[in-house]
Amino acid sequence: MAGSVKALCFDVFGTLVDWRGSIIARGPRFDRALGREVDWAAFADAWRGLYQPSMEEVRSGRREWTVLDRLHRESLERLIGEFSLKRPDEATLERLNRAWHELDPWPDVARGMARLKSKYILAALSNGNVALLVDLARHAGLPWDAILGAEPARQYKPRSEPYLATASMLGLAPCECVMVAAHNGDLVKAASLGFRTAFIARPREYGPRQRTDLKAENDYDFVAADLNDLADRMGCR
Repeated sequence: MAGSVKALCFDVFGTLVDWRGSIIARGPRFDRALGREVDWAAFADAWRGLYQPSMEEVRSGRREWTVLDRLHRESLERLIGEFSLKRPDEATLERLNRAWHELDPWPDVARGMARLKSKYILAALSNGNVALLVDLARHAGLPWDAILGAEPARQYKPRSEPYLATASMLGLAPCECVMVAAHNGDLVKAASLGFRTAFIARPREYGPRQRTDLKAENDYDFVAADLNDLADRMGCR
C-alpha cells in the first residue's frame, strides 16, 4: 500500500509541535506586563479551549473567513479579561499572540520528517494560516514541500474543503495522500474523503491529565509511536 502513496499531509498543532508546553515555557516572560504571575498551564489550556469554538463561527457560515492569527488574538483578549489580568500595550499583546509562531517540536520530529521527506512529499494540512506556519516551520525546523490546508481553502478542518483542496493543489488523488495526525477525528474525516491515514500517539499534548486521543480508535493504515516509527513502517531509511 505504501507504494501508491506520494505525499504525507500533516496536522501540525499537537501532532508535530508541543503547543501547551511551549506556551507554558514562554509565558512567564509576560507576567510583569500582565500585572501578576499567571498560571500558564491554565492559561494555555483556556486559550486552546477557545480554538474550536472560534473556528466553528467560520465553519458554520456565521462569520466570514478569518485567519487563525486573528482568532487567536481575539481569544487572547477575552482571556485577559477572564483571568483578571492587566491589559498590556499593543506591542506586548502582539508578541504574546505570536507565541503560536514559536512552538517547539516534539523530540522525534526533526529526524522523522527528514527520513520521510527522502521518499515522500511533505505538506502541511493545518488550520494554521500560512504566515503562522511559515514562521513555525523556520522555528521548529519543519521541512515542508508545501504549506496548504485551511487558508488556501478558506475553510477550517474538519470541513471537507481543506483536505480536498490540499490533495488537488498537490496534483494528487486523496488516495495518494496520507493524513498524519495525533487526533482521531482528523483522521476519520480524512479517511471519509479517500485519504490514507496514519495515527501518531501524542499522549502528552494536553498535559498529564489528557483523556482523549491516547490511542488509535479506528483501523488506520498506519499506527505509529512517533515519526521515526512511521518512517520505519513506510520504508524510509
